[in-house]
This record gives sequence, C-alpha cells and structure tokens, in this order.
Amino acid sequence: MAETIGFIGLGIMGKPMARNLAKAGYSLVIHNRSRDDTDALLAEGLAFAAADSPRQVAERAKTIITMLPDSPEVREVVFGDDGLLDAMGEGSLLIDMSTIAPATSIEVHGALAARGADALDAPVSGGDKGAIAGTLSIMVGGDEAAFARAMPLFEAMGKTIVRVGGPGAGQTVKACNQIVVAINYAAVSEALVLGAKAGVDPEKVVQVLSGGLAASRVLELRGPGMIAQQFAPGFRIDLHRKDLGIAMATGRETGTPLPVTALVGQFFEAVAANGGGDLDHSALITVFERLAGLNDGIGN
Repeated sequence: MAETIGFIGLGIMGKPMARNLAKAGYSLVIHNRSRDDTDALLAEGLAFAAADSPRQVAERAKTIITMLPDSPEVREVVFGDDGLLDAMGEGSLLIDMSTIAPATSIEVHGALAARGADALDAPVSGGDKGAIAGTLSIMVGGDEAAFARAMPLFEAMGKTIVRVGGPGAGQTVKACNQIVVAINYAAVSEALVLGAKAGVDPEKVVQVLSGGLAASRVLELRGPGMIAQQFAPGFRIDLHRKDLGIAMATGRETGTPLPVTALVGQFFEAVAANGGGDLDHSALITVFERLAGLNDGIGN
C-alpha cells in the first residue's frame, strides 16, 4: 500500500496537485488555512483526511508537500507554533513546491538536516492547467537520495522533472523561469497591441505567430484569452510580481544585472496599481492597451 503523504496548501495549484496524488493511489493528510478548500477535497470521496495544523500533518505523515504563496507562509508552516519542525526527524522528508526565496529554502533545509530530516525545494511551472493535467515542470534542489525518494510523487504531478542542484537551486531556476515568462507576456502584449492598432485582426496575429519562430506557450495558451479579455486566474499578477521580486533580489545577491526584468516588473506593478493584482498574469496586456489608447481591449 502506498505511503500516506501530507499536503499543506490547497489553492489554485495545490488542490489539483493533491487530487492527482490521490488518483495515483496515495492517501493524503491535508491542511489549509481556509477550511473551505479542505472541505471541498474531503467531499470528493478520494483518500483525504484533514489535519488541524501543520504539526498534526507531520505527526501523521513522513513525507510532506507544501504549496504556499511566499517565503513568510513557508517559514510560518515550518517554524511557527504548531509548525512542522518539532514533529519531523529521522526519516522525514519535506518537499516544498512553493515559489520562495532561495535563501529561505536553504534555511529550511538546514533546520531539517539538524534534526536528521531531508528537504527538497521543488517549485513548478505550468500554471493551473498543468497542475490539473499533471504535466507540471518541476525543478528540484536538494540531495540526490531525497530526490530519488520523491520521484514517484513528482511523476504523479508533472512530466518534466529535473534535479538542478543542491538546496535552493530549484528556487533559483524558478526565478529564471519567471523572468522568461514575464518577458514573454510583455512581448506578446506589445505584438498584439501593435497589430490591433494597425488594423490587423489579433486572432490572425496569434495564428501566424504561433506557426513560426515567435511561437511560445504563452501565445498558445493565453493569446486567445488576452484577445477576449478573459483574465480569471490562472496565476495571479500579484504572485508573478512577488516572483519577479525574488528574481531581482537574487540578481543583487549574485551581482547579476537584470535590466529587462526590472522594466517588465514595472508593468506588472502598473497592473496591480490599477486594481488588477488578482487577475491572471496575462492581464499584463491591459497596460499596453492603455498606453496605446485601446482602453476597451484589442479585441473590440
């Protein structure tokens, strides 16, 4: 029988990831700050059981996955009152699949290692669609043996699974990923707005660009929604803002200039300043539409 897995964080990404683990035959002990999300999974009739705190999760499962918004939430779940740390020891494994600062992942790894436990930082890419389909890209930092132990779990949630280095390396690669995605959104936005402003049907722009060197997953998956002004998340603007902040901080720590990232980050800030922080990150196009005087969107 498959081992019991702990899962903490049942948001847009965490809920389908937990569901895929249950469908793969694992029993899960789940915890979430909002009880409504926990109850929604319990009602589905899969192998879920609820815990009232992170500590209770660690008392009932040796392997625990966290999928949380940011570094403070991870630190609270690990180090806070009724947190994971005091209930984890020899044989325990924490797989943090949140996107957080590399320094926080290294801190968590060190604290668990001092107790004889293992930790992996394993952030993901692929958005809610990848989480639902079980096709996420997973970039993993940590020990080779811990990575091998976690591989069956990763295979239930993702397709491209790569150990990229030691503790914190997964988060560094995720920062690189978020840079590329953000800049791609900016490029697609500029192209669609230019085409619309010049009188070209934006759907034709997407069709043609998708067949050449300009093709991208952003264009394929979000281009039609950008034209139709469909910005239900997905992955929220505010979360991508946070991720770009991590990238910029990592750039400063490593002495790496990131001038294009800094510029695109300001466009994300502009969307948030106009009340769009909870929209999908494809809503970045609205900044370019406003700059071009297309306040009703490119598809109108």
